[in-house]
Amino acid sequence: MEKQSTYTFRKSERLNSRKLIENLFSGGSKSFSAFPLRIVYTVSDKDNLPDVSVLISVSKKRFKRAVKRNRVKRQIRESYRTNKQILLDVTTESKQKLIIAFIWLDNNLHPYSTVEEKVKKLLQLIAERIA
Repeated sequence: MEKQSTYTFRKSERLNSRKLIENLFSGGSKSFSAFPLRIVYTVSDKDNLPDVSVLISVSKKRFKRAVKRNRVKRQIRESYRTNKQILLDVTTESKQKLIIAFIWLDNNLHPYSTVEEKVKKLLQLIAERIA
């Protein structure tokens, strides 16, 4: 049987643990910006986590309407899903677990191509740092 495509974003890959989120933002984590995105990440030592856990945040302060917030989150989620192999190659090789948060910084919507380019750039930066 052939290996299934890795272009998935399962529920288990989503970060929803309050303790892990507090750990991510309390300090000791690193961050990069590629406007209109900022990425905050840390390396975890927990065994029961997937290789990469992801949180996507778009503030209500930036977009009052949920429709726009959801559109931005969908764009980030889709671009991460199609480019996550950049990180998975490095994490499986080094046997590390990553916790990542994508944070939207702009008050305007951007086309999908721009968002995907920035997500790819940020993922490559993380891969270089943890390799």
